[in-house]
Amino acid sequence: MESVGDGWLVIDVGGVGYMVYCSARTLRSIPSQGGIVSLAIETHVREDHIHLYGFLDTRERDWFGLLQTVQGVGARVALGILSVLSPESLTEAVELQDSTLLTQASGVGPKLGKRIIAELKDRSPLSSKLHDNLGNNAQTGGIGHNQSANAISALVNLGYRRIDARTVIVAAEETLGPDVAVEELIRHGLRELGH
Repeated sequence: MESVGDGWLVIDVGGVGYMVYCSARTLRSIPSQGGIVSLAIETHVREDHIHLYGFLDTRERDWFGLLQTVQGVGARVALGILSVLSPESLTEAVELQDSTLLTQASGVGPKLGKRIIAELKDRSPLSSKLHDNLGNNAQTGGIGHNQSANAISALVNLGYRRIDARTVIVAAEETLGPDVAVEELIRHGLRELGH
C-alpha cells in the first residue's frame, strides 16, 4: 500500500498505483503504509470512469453489490453503510427488520433505511446465527422470535444499543435453553451488559 486517504487507498501492483475506494471498516483494518494488503476487488466501469472498490473479504463485497440493487443506494451510500456495520451486523439488521441501525450511515435516512430492509429482507448473502436461533418456535418449542424480540426491545428501552442487546439475548438463549422465560432472558442480558 502506497498511501491512504478519506475513503480510499492507493495500492502498488507490479509498479502501478491503483486508487481503490474502501469502507472505513476496511481502511481501519489494513496494515500501515508500505505494508502488504490483500483485498477483494469489485470494478465499476462507466463511460466516463473506472472505479475500483476494495473489501476485506467476499462477504463485505457481496453486501456492497446487494445494497446497490436498492433504488437510491449507489456505491457511496453502500460504502457508508459498510463503514458503520459489519456484514454480520447488517445481516442481523435486515433479518430483524431494524432500519434504525442503517440510519447510522451517512446518506441513509429513515425512508431509505426502511426501503433497504423491505427490499433485502429475503436476500441476505449471509446466514445469520441469530436467524437460526430465532427460528419457528411453534415447531421447535424454542423461545421464538417474539420472546427474543421482546427481550431485545426491553434492553433497548433501558438504553442499551440494539446490536449489544441482540448479542446478549442470542447468547442467553444458547446458555439457558429454548424454554427460558422472557423475564429470565432480560435478567441474563442485564447481567451480561454490566448491571
